Amino acid sequence: MSQSRETQPLEFIGMIGPRAQSEIHPPSGPAVDPDYVRRFAQTHEEGGFDRVLLAWGSTSPDPLILATHAAGATTRLGFMIAHRPGFIAPTVAARHFATFDRISGGRAAIHVISGGNSAEQRKDGDYLDHSQRYERSEEYVSLLKRLWTENKPFDHEGRHYRFEQGFADVKPVNPAGIPVFFGGSSDIAIDIAGRIADTYAFWGETLDQARETIARVRASAAKAGRDPAAIRFSLSLRPVLGATEEAAWRRAEAILERINELRGRKAGGAPSAESPKPESIGSRRLLDAAAGGKVRDKRLWTEVAAAVGAGANTTALVGTAEQVAESLADYQALGINTFLIRGFDPLPDAAEYGRDLLPATRAAVASRRRISAAA
Repeated sequence: MSQSRETQPLEFIGMIGPRAQSEIHPPSGPAVDPDYVRRFAQTHEEGGFDRVLLAWGSTSPDPLILATHAAGATTRLGFMIAHRPGFIAPTVAARHFATFDRISGGRAAIHVISGGNSAEQRKDGDYLDHSQRYERSEEYVSLLKRLWTENKPFDHEGRHYRFEQGFADVKPVNPAGIPVFFGGSSDIAIDIAGRIADTYAFWGETLDQARETIARVRASAAKAGRDPAAIRFSLSLRPVLGATEEAAWRRAEAILERINELRGRKAGGAPSAESPKPESIGSRRLLDAAAGGKVRDKRLWTEVAAAVGAGANTTALVGTAEQVAESLADYQALGINTFLIRGFDPLPDAAEYGRDLLPATRAAVASRRRISAAA
């Protein structure tokens, strides 16, 4: 039996990278800084995060290897490892992730990235179009789940994959398999998410946009014969905190000024050639939110998304820890119980979130649940 949104536990996911960098901190030095990865992971564990995301990029260090290093430096922290179908056979990937899950003591999750940018996909030799990439993802994830759970070899002949007597001797710690996070805002992505996602992940939209997205995914799950309440929802945001609301906004303004400085344009100028119009529907939705104003709802700040072309999760919540926590509680009331949060000053922000924001959010959500139960 699935849990209702009122009883589903809150989950906080951070994000760790191979070296210190962000929109306001250009990368420098080697592409991998092992000590930084270790300290970054430990900061999240000490701060009470449940998991951390390790991203995938067409020129970036391998996230599964980074996760293995970080797992050796921690004892409890879970790892959500981004993975793009199409470059490793599903039989091989199933064994890779199950092996990591065993080594880490059941701390693996996978974030399936179908690919929202054709030019980036081609860097790794993938020439499928948008719809074909999502169709491949569905076949791929379905095979991963079978390989993680079936006790006998099986044959498969599908549109994208074919093998004989595929099998994985190594199985995940949980007999049900490894949790699958899945995203995408196009119609085909929503359709597939309803069939295969354990958690549907999306970027920081307005409350109205998020409400619409949740309804679409739940309708897709119902169409697939699944319990709509069985799917969790994960929202990605960039909190900007301050001791006072005014201090938080001063910090936000400094962040935007630094981004504009690095991109060589004046504040309020048009996005540069570095930020072409995105193919991703999720990115377009963030730009739609930005078109509606610099601040949406109570404190959803959209200016960074507009400045960088919304190529990633770039909307923020600005305010004190308690104010941002109340905004997160507003999203939780819609059915979102997982929050992926990362800062513009990545490691110091992770420490601040663990110290101030996570406890404040847990308290805000618990308070609302008590009031709801009493009512």
